[in-house]
Amino acid sequence: MIDKIIIGIAFSPNLEANLFEAIRLSITFNAELICVHVGSKDSMKESKLNEVLLKTDLPEKGIKTIWKEGKPVATILSIAQKHKVDLLVLGALQKENIYKYYVGSIARKLTRKAPCSVLLLIKPSIMRVPCKHIVVNGLLDEKTEETIKGAFEVSSKLGCKRLTVVEEISQNELKVKVNDDKSLKRATLVKEHLTNRENLRVKNILNKINTDGITVKTQSIFGKRGYSIGHYAKVKRADLLIMNAPKRTGIIDRIFPHDLEYILYELPTDILIIK
Repeated sequence: MIDKIIIGIAFSPNLEANLFEAIRLSITFNAELICVHVGSKDSMKESKLNEVLLKTDLPEKGIKTIWKEGKPVATILSIAQKHKVDLLVLGALQKENIYKYYVGSIARKLTRKAPCSVLLLIKPSIMRVPCKHIVVNGLLDEKTEETIKGAFEVSSKLGCKRLTVVEEISQNELKVKVNDDKSLKRATLVKEHLTNRENLRVKNILNKINTDGITVKTQSIFGKRGYSIGHYAKVKRADLLIMNAPKRTGIIDRIFPHDLEYILYELPTDILIIK
């Protein structure tokens, strides 16, 4: 599933934590790690990077470091395409702030345009923090089955024993205006019908997957797609949220946001976007 991992590195306070996370992932998936610094190369930066690398085990397939000047988004995208990487790892902010433009905005642009899966880290750690609960989207989409399969592979690799598939159902599907007891009862019946429909659809997907050793739960929630699952992951204190890659990217998404845009605006936890 993952043979090459790329991480964009900046010489910030999170350098060591981000690198340790990327190296652990490379070892877990037996993948080659490519570190990219967009900017000039000098002896001080090189010494700092080597100092960090000496503190940890290195992946079997090794680490390659690329130093290249240019625009961050274009440079990282071109390197990812050239080396045909499977996963791009990025440090991210939980909420964008105009004074922290670089990290938040660069991560969002790369997430929209990356040719591979993307992992956004909001809480990188030098010491390994066990992944105990993964939430994955179960929305009605042609990509969802592969995303759920990928979620179980990731869960198995990370040793995570708990996974929840969340089916987001739009309030528009209710088509019932509640204004009295009778309409409330009708709305309740419609909700039950939609929940049963979604549970059956996801169950059919799960029947094709080996779920041994993992406690699996399905959860239907009604609300705005993207916002609802992000809120659920935050409330349930999930360690990782796994989502489909968006179908659309570009300026139109910032005017009329789709599901992933709500999550990128205020990240509830670490996010893996599978392409």
